[in-house]
Amino acid sequence: MNLMRVRRFWVAGLVLIAVLALLPFSFHAERHLETATHVEGSEAEAVSQELSSRFHSPFVNRVALVVEGLPAADSDQGEQALATIEAGLKDSPGVSGIVSYLDLRDPVFLGKGGGTFVLIGLASTDGPVESLVPELHERANSLETQLRSRYPGVKLELTGEIPLNFDIRKASADQVQHSESLAIPATLALLLLAFGSVIAALIPLAVGELAIAATLAITGVLASRFHLSILVQNLATMLGLGLGIDYALLMVSRFREALCTGCDGRVASLVAARHAGHTLLISASTVAIGFLALLTVPISEIRSIGVAGILVAGMCVLLANTLVPAVLALIGHRIDAGRLPFKPRLDAHWAERTGIRWRRWGTVIVAHPWLALFLASAPLLLLAWQAARLDTSLPRGNWLPQAAESVHALNALGKMGRNGVVESLRVLVELPVDSISQSDTGWDAIDRLSKRLTSDPRCDRVISITTIAAGNRSALGDLTRETRRTFLSSDGRAALIEVLPATSVSLRGQVNWVRELRKTGATALTGVPGATLLIGGIPALNADYQTIVADRFVPAMSLVVVGTLVALLGGFRSLFAAVKAIALNLLSVAASFGALVLVFQDGHGSALLGVPGGTGSVFPLVPIVAFAIVFGLSMDYEVFLVARVLEARRSGLSEVDAIPEGLARTAGLITSAAAIMIVVFAAFTFGDFLVVKMIGFTLAIAVLIDATLVRIVIGPALLRIAGDWNWWPGGLATARNSSVMANHN
Repeated sequence: MNLMRVRRFWVAGLVLIAVLALLPFSFHAERHLETATHVEGSEAEAVSQELSSRFHSPFVNRVALVVEGLPAADSDQGEQALATIEAGLKDSPGVSGIVSYLDLRDPVFLGKGGGTFVLIGLASTDGPVESLVPELHERANSLETQLRSRYPGVKLELTGEIPLNFDIRKASADQVQHSESLAIPATLALLLLAFGSVIAALIPLAVGELAIAATLAITGVLASRFHLSILVQNLATMLGLGLGIDYALLMVSRFREALCTGCDGRVASLVAARHAGHTLLISASTVAIGFLALLTVPISEIRSIGVAGILVAGMCVLLANTLVPAVLALIGHRIDAGRLPFKPRLDAHWAERTGIRWRRWGTVIVAHPWLALFLASAPLLLLAWQAARLDTSLPRGNWLPQAAESVHALNALGKMGRNGVVESLRVLVELPVDSISQSDTGWDAIDRLSKRLTSDPRCDRVISITTIAAGNRSALGDLTRETRRTFLSSDGRAALIEVLPATSVSLRGQVNWVRELRKTGATALTGVPGATLLIGGIPALNADYQTIVADRFVPAMSLVVVGTLVALLGGFRSLFAAVKAIALNLLSVAASFGALVLVFQDGHGSALLGVPGGTGSVFPLVPIVAFAIVFGLSMDYEVFLVARVLEARRSGLSEVDAIPEGLARTAGLITSAAAIMIVVFAAFTFGDFLVVKMIGFTLAIAVLIDATLVRIVIGPALLRIAGDWNWWPGGLATARNSSVMANHN
């Protein structure tokens, strides 16, 4: 026994040293995380790769410098000002190309109200192109100051996918800090109410914070080699607080129970680790399975959440099973230090006093299981029915952080009627044989497609090699090298056509347009048999994203269900307990999705969350991520309850007595843990990130449903109805053998 204790302290010490060594790397982890979305193997990604490797285009990655407050770009003074701006930008680090009205006398650069814009190509060899944005901001601010003496109303602002991503990164970091500032004080208050002592309350909070820091540090290191999304920061914080506190809460509760039986601190820590440790391993494995399933989806955001979830769950269970028992052994009865005056002391009757109301509740459920099942399941089934209306197309409205400069600039482009510059469709056409630049057939095919796209009412402007040359192939020689590289491949067989959507076309309309063009096909659009067509740009990326999520949702979630079933069978050796847990989790998930539909999609009460009128749909990311997370988190409370009922059965109690006993031992813990989880998740619904709002809301509702109606009513009722079938085929036998061995040791 002494050797075991020494080993536990050594392991705990090593874990603590490792976590403390990781802490410095966590402070600036967000610098290494990306806000750009990568959809592996998608058509949109293929277009970017072709433009980079085959066209050698300087504008594969580009930003728009929105210019306001200067004379019109087609005036002499306007041209002089643009020349000053271009000269100041050309020597900026990473700038690979610049084009404005000075270079292309195209009316697309003449926005409504006299504004204009400058397109800037970016290329970075030292990290992501987002790293170039701060220097570009400084250069734009310097140019603005330089021009203000002559034009007091001048304003130069950056926008486009890259600056928007950069500002989203900052908004994400700010939201994490804001959410933590809301969640931590509320969490500490709930822990004080649950435990009644300051020391007992601080331990779970410390575990959550350490798990977050370690996860962020590891993901920051991994981000140098893999595409990891900025959503890692939000999810790691959200789940680290939730799971870390959950797991430590269970360990501390079992430790306090053991102290009340007369054990000293060291023995009590061993008892807590033996009983709670196995439960936590089962729980963490079910959580990790959900996140493992997300790794099968080839989208950087979703895989990043999978990585963050696996790391968070692993860190939480590691800290709870090693560091927490060691700390508890050292603290001993001082765990009650800082006790609140209205809370009972830890003594031999503490457990009976604290669980008496839940024992009575369990007795009521056991006496009327069918009535309890009906009353609790009916409203949940009605709510779950709403989930059938879930729409995963892009939400309507402007859901970008409105305080960001890039969003201001995007809105300014919209007022000019030129926001299509950022949201353009990048149509890449390749002909089977004919050279576009050297044959009439190839030239006419591109010209024909350009005119067809121009005639579409959804189109504001088409820019291609033929429109720039005004349909005259002989004018190609007059174009700059930069222009040719942008719109024509080096072998002359492929051409880029930029299609700017009309301002009135929504994001959903853009996505539908992309799908329509892809379905029509290159042969029908160009009139050339064997021609191929690829579509990139933000609308195409959104279309690819939605398609992949829709295709992978059922296989990924099936993996979650099957993996969780296997883990539960291994943990409980009971088929009914495992299947029942899966069914209840599916009910919790469906009901939370129904609430998501009613509140966000339909707008019932969404104004309270800062989304007046609803969104009409939810982000495609939300259902697949929420399913994976909710399924694992919901399983926590099922594992806590069933493990204690099973423990009561193996101590000799009947099913009728074991269920109230299990509720008495775990219901308070479940409600306390759930209240903390709800507070943590709800804190993330008050930021500017709509996608994080939706995830936080879904998780909070799921935990609320799960910890009340499902685990405190439906679960015990089903346990009573099933009787001994709960533990078939070998749950009771395995448990009894384990109990005998534990008592022998």
